[in-house]
Amino acid sequence: MPTGTSIYAIPCSAGRPKRRSQRRATSSLSVRASTDVSTVTLLDYGAGNVRSVRNAIRHLGLGIRDVRSPEDILAADRLVFPGVGAFGSAMDVLTRTGMADALREYIRRDRPFLGICLGLQLLFDSSEENGPVSGLGVIPGVVRRFDSSKGLIVPHIGWNALEITKDTQLLQGADGHHVYFVHSYHALPSDANKDWISSVCNYGESFISSISMGNIQAVQFHPEKSGATGLSILKNFLSPNSSGSKVPPRRKASNLAKRVIACLDVRSNDSGDLVVTKGDQYDVRDHSSSKEVRNLGKPVDLASQYYIDGADEVSFLNITGFRDFPLGDLPMLEVLRCASEKVFVPLTVGGGIRDFTDANGRYYSSLEVASEYFRSGADKISIGSDAVFAAEAYLQTGVKTGKSSLEQISRVYGNQAVVVSIDPRRVYAKNPEEVPFKTVKVSSKGPLGEEYAWYQCTIFGGLILLGDSKRIYAGIIYCGMRSFNKIVCLSQQVLFMSIPGKWWA
Repeated sequence: MPTGTSIYAIPCSAGRPKRRSQRRATSSLSVRASTDVSTVTLLDYGAGNVRSVRNAIRHLGLGIRDVRSPEDILAADRLVFPGVGAFGSAMDVLTRTGMADALREYIRRDRPFLGICLGLQLLFDSSEENGPVSGLGVIPGVVRRFDSSKGLIVPHIGWNALEITKDTQLLQGADGHHVYFVHSYHALPSDANKDWISSVCNYGESFISSISMGNIQAVQFHPEKSGATGLSILKNFLSPNSSGSKVPPRRKASNLAKRVIACLDVRSNDSGDLVVTKGDQYDVRDHSSSKEVRNLGKPVDLASQYYIDGADEVSFLNITGFRDFPLGDLPMLEVLRCASEKVFVPLTVGGGIRDFTDANGRYYSSLEVASEYFRSGADKISIGSDAVFAAEAYLQTGVKTGKSSLEQISRVYGNQAVVVSIDPRRVYAKNPEEVPFKTVKVSSKGPLGEEYAWYQCTIFGGLILLGDSKRIYAGIIYCGMRSFNKIVCLSQQVLFMSIPGKWWA
């Protein structure tokens, strides 16, 4: 995986960043467990970004001891395993390092264990992901992909409701609450594993959302991204003798929930500080004698407040990212780091994510740019202009190169980590037959009394006008071959940002 440039972490201030495989025999390892109740052991095997899990644990007041060897697993007093990535790749790493055997032995001893996402799936016998591939074999059963043949959107991504099937301390108070899922594969309930299941969830079919047996716990969802409910679940595991965090009032559970996404436009003001701003076609300066950048607040402070007020996701758009070199944008990277320490719902960032060549002639791929954002705390990245260019190229040639940012990033991080953002601009027409594009009848007539409009795709905040938005959208789908999670919208997370300031979906 590309490493990009070296970025040094800056301590977070009050919201304003300053500028500048096969199953093997059980191991005979024998290690005495630690008894430090203020520290939890974290198994981060290097397959992805677990910054959010670290931040959530620290937010709850505990320190972290990282696993460096199989012996560290067996010495753990409490072990958190936030698995990420592909099933087969994870098992290869665990088997090659001897950690698979150590995990089996740790679990056999019924030591406190919490698996997250892939950390749940790996407990099962096998997975059909690029397989079959053998798992740890702790729980009988198979992990399969959701069936998309009947129109089900895969991956399953969003806030879904838990149905508790077993009384456990881990999920105390969580019945019917929505938690955050992002996965394409799921563990199937069966007679052989029914005693393990502590909750199920429905997405086209019922699947295992959590398991519990003795001190062994695992969840398919991401508690570190599930707001107050998720933090309560984590605290129930990390501090089993505490009263737990306050769980918000239960909302009516109806499978996938509608979401509220706070979208913040971020740029530097004339003093060099990053601020949240708003304008028309990125004209964000006050129409006064000062001509200062409109300052609506500090990015981290506003993101934190939106999270407290109930936002299900926060999206940062670096609206000058297309002008500069993103990997040199230390303040924006620091906004992500600081926000991820205070905001426990998904974070999306966009702006300037494309191939770059710096002033010294050094080439950076869009994958390297995205990787630095992910390492800094982003859960998803948003691609705008570059996705549009890729779609136009595909519509002209009919050839997918595999080199577009859309394809490269989704290949490494998964389509659930990629968002496509399109800025459409309304163009009015008196008669639908006047234009070769799809038109809609508008409720508010145009400036000359026009009753119809089509939507013109734009890039760079409306500064450059292109073709029909719906045609470009189709091109992105064909070019990406579903290699993205959403086209930015409030209902399906496919969001079209209209230049005149109105929403259109």
